[in-house]
Amino acid sequence: MKEKSNTQSPEKRGGFGSKIGFILAAAGSAVGLGNIWRFPYLAAKYGGGIFLLIYLIFAVTFGFTLMITEIAIGRKTGKSVIGAYKDVNKHFAPLGWIAAAVPALILPYYCVIGGWVMKYMVEFVSVHGHRIATETYGDSNLSFFENFISHPLQPTIFFVIYVIVNASVVMLGVQKGIETLSKFLMPVLLILIFGISIYTLTLDGALEGLKYYVLPNFKNFTFEQLLKTIVGAMGQLFYSMSLAMGIMITYGSYMRKEDALEHSVRQIEVFDTFVAFLAGLIIVPSVFVFSGGKTDQLNAGPSLMFKTLPAVFDSMPAGDIIGGAFFILVTLAALTSSISLMETVTAVVMEKFRLNRVASCFVVIGITLVLGMLSVLGYSSWSEVKLLGMQFLDFFDFITNNVMMPILAFFTCILIGYVAKTSYIEDEVLYGQDRFSAKHLFRIMIKFVCPVCMIIILLTPFITTI
Repeated sequence: MKEKSNTQSPEKRGGFGSKIGFILAAAGSAVGLGNIWRFPYLAAKYGGGIFLLIYLIFAVTFGFTLMITEIAIGRKTGKSVIGAYKDVNKHFAPLGWIAAAVPALILPYYCVIGGWVMKYMVEFVSVHGHRIATETYGDSNLSFFENFISHPLQPTIFFVIYVIVNASVVMLGVQKGIETLSKFLMPVLLILIFGISIYTLTLDGALEGLKYYVLPNFKNFTFEQLLKTIVGAMGQLFYSMSLAMGIMITYGSYMRKEDALEHSVRQIEVFDTFVAFLAGLIIVPSVFVFSGGKTDQLNAGPSLMFKTLPAVFDSMPAGDIIGGAFFILVTLAALTSSISLMETVTAVVMEKFRLNRVASCFVVIGITLVLGMLSVLGYSSWSEVKLLGMQFLDFFDFITNNVMMPILAFFTCILIGYVAKTSYIEDEVLYGQDRFSAKHLFRIMIKFVCPVCMIIILLTPFITTI
């Protein structure tokens, strides 16, 4: 006898009211800080056009396969990640707990970084961009950013404000909160990023930076460099497309049955990749011009966003305006991603503890504030405390992105490819469309290619640094 479903009714659980609402919300989740600074950095590091080409190939194969799998699981089960994996196969139920733990661990430190971005937005909008770019503090000449994060009061204030903004949207529900906000923010984000990218291309010398960004550079490009580029592109897909975080399963559970799943995923991919590419058009040419062609300033980590780029904007005509627009853009991008993280954790609390949305949200706020303060204090009062030699924020980032997410994605591939069988996903895809045009590609990727990719991604941090 078939077990009685524990799925909440649509009225209680909520759902997207339109296809465009789902696409914009899912795309908003995918478009985040990883697109704005990590994608341009990797593209610049790995030969520009070579990285772009490899990334595009992986996006339409590897990324497509994982995204359509997660969304289909969510829509078919109509549950949060814990209930969804259990529904697919009870022996794989632990995957649901991993999928719930990933956003629960990412959300706090993501909100801390979101608070940093919000602080910079306020400073630039207040026409203080020159101070951010040039002022130093103390005997050790700390930069504005280093001084800001080394004193816990302001980072805490902006962190709490950022969490409250997220929670306010999530409390309103899927349609009134997430969908409504996404329909407004995503067009605004697109207009901002398109406008700023066009402006940066008008700067003197930007054409050389553009060539460096988009044209493949095969000079001294070794086989080892090619392998690193491939691994870097695969890893970036997790950041860019919100994969293996439980988000797409959660959003899929809110998706209407009549909407074409395959077509929706393709639209999300196009939107996400286009925004990442435009972010590169802003950052790579402008930093290239600022540094006189020295690409070492396109480094990874907070220094690019919070130290190098303010100096770049300060050197531009109308730098405060462009810098203000840029950090408004980054704040919006960060919000659409962190809201999806909070919604995923909130959905789990609602389902497991039978609490209403508001009460569940307050539980998530409490968890986020407690764990987030570890990351805030890790750069100030508790800077001497290390986990595996890393500060709290770096540790949470490593354990989620480099360990938990590849493991979750690997076993999801095994679950769908060999246990539940690919028909589990294929049947769901056919609910809203006549045919699954990428069915054969999906089967090959989920059974053979994606599991190997997951193993490579999982092992890479322990072998070399990307």
